Amino acid sequence: MTESIAGWIWGRNLRAFLELLSRYAGYAFDETDWKAIEAGVQHTNDEAPNGWYSYPLVGTSATLEVVLAQAVGGEEVSVSVIGAGTPELQFRTDTLLAAFASV
Repeated sequence: MTESIAGWIWGRNLRAFLELLSRYAGYAFDETDWKAIEAGVQHTNDEAPNGWYSYPLVGTSATLEVVLAQAVGGEEVSVSVIGAGTPELQFRTDTLLAAFASV
């Protein structure tokens, strides 16, 4: 198992983050995925150990586990991505986190 790449993004950017990350993994992210994630993240809490939601992105290039939780009292979503096994995918994942935390 690879180390997780973790950070936070603004909640309004969650779908765009997941769509791009899915593309890098070779996964066809669609409306069904979004509805499942949107519902799953709704009652999460990044301060509770069991308050996180996990969603797999099983693509042709990589299998990623995306673990998500809303920040208590904020608009941020904490994100951890597990399975980015190549330096390129690790760099892209880290860059996406940085980009979607700043816009």
